[in-house]
Amino acid sequence: MDPFLILIISTLIKIIGFTFMLTLPMVAYSVYAERRVSAIIQDRVGPNRTGIPLTLFGFKKDLHFAGLLQPLADGLKFFLKEEHTPAHVRKFFFWIAPVLTIVPALLTLAVIPFGSSVTVFGESIKLVIADIDAGPLFIFAIASLSVYGITFAGWASNNKYSFFGGVRSCAQMISYEIALGLSIIPVLMVFGQLNLSDIVQYQADHGWLLLPLWGEGLSTERMVLLIPLIISFIVFTISIFAETNRMPFDLPECETELVGGYHTEYSAMKFALFFMGEYAAMIVGSALIVTLFFGGWSIGFGADAYVAELAFGGLIHLGVFLAKVIAFIIFFIWVRWTLPRFRYDQLMRLGWIVFFELALVNVFITAGIMMLIN
Repeated sequence: MDPFLILIISTLIKIIGFTFMLTLPMVAYSVYAERRVSAIIQDRVGPNRTGIPLTLFGFKKDLHFAGLLQPLADGLKFFLKEEHTPAHVRKFFFWIAPVLTIVPALLTLAVIPFGSSVTVFGESIKLVIADIDAGPLFIFAIASLSVYGITFAGWASNNKYSFFGGVRSCAQMISYEIALGLSIIPVLMVFGQLNLSDIVQYQADHGWLLLPLWGEGLSTERMVLLIPLIISFIVFTISIFAETNRMPFDLPECETELVGGYHTEYSAMKFALFFMGEYAAMIVGSALIVTLFFGGWSIGFGADAYVAELAFGGLIHLGVFLAKVIAFIIFFIWVRWTLPRFRYDQLMRLGWIVFFELALVNVFITAGIMMLIN
């Protein structure tokens, strides 16, 4: 088969597979996981009854499947609810805001490597939609557009609660984007490149960034660099919470003060798009943490070299990557239902006075260490 045709077909399959058949179901079942995990933390049952009613041999029987069909019921509910646009809103911006929230989150998936590669018709195909040499820059550039969606939603609603929520979110996301960008610089300095596929391959060959090379222990250079890299990981992870408006940083939508915040006036599928955008951003954030700090699709323990020899070893790596991402999604959920909400002044002080300076100093520390090592 023509290599160019294989490229076109494989790219379309990856777009459909990674975005619509993998990420969107993960968004739906992240909501289910959130409800179930929070129920476990609070000693409740959670959703466990939505199922399929059947009649067998004259007896009615409901197959509940532990409530696994709850996301389907929730999605159907949003589709069937009345779509209402208040008369006092600025309609164009009101309608476009939910789209500007979810689309950037889905676009950033294009550069994240879900697995290594598979061989089809003699051609090696990487399990990444766009294998570009500026992956982190692309992610930050596209993800920052979601600020406009939330800000437009608050401003266009002509509602004081929505407006305050939009202003809060704009200030919060821009503030933590600075710390987010600075925290990733030491990681990129260590790797010396911006291609996420090559970064993951480097970790597969030399050990995950925050762990030693399997069987060889920590070298002196790796041990010295571990401290600034751990600082980068902490700042980056906490900043992701603020970027995704997750507890304890959900000030833009907190019910106690803003009655829902920027999406107070939204209903039906427009509200669902905001909801999906938040969870899609959480999944992308988890995927980025896994890719940069925990080896991405790499299995570790020296197993990647053996798996790479298999024709469909990339699918095994895909399963490993998804397992790591799911583990971080559970971590996000656990933090949300464990920590109380910050005050807004505490949130901004943490971003500007603590994380900004810490991430900036960490860049110079990493540069100094690498200069001494070299």
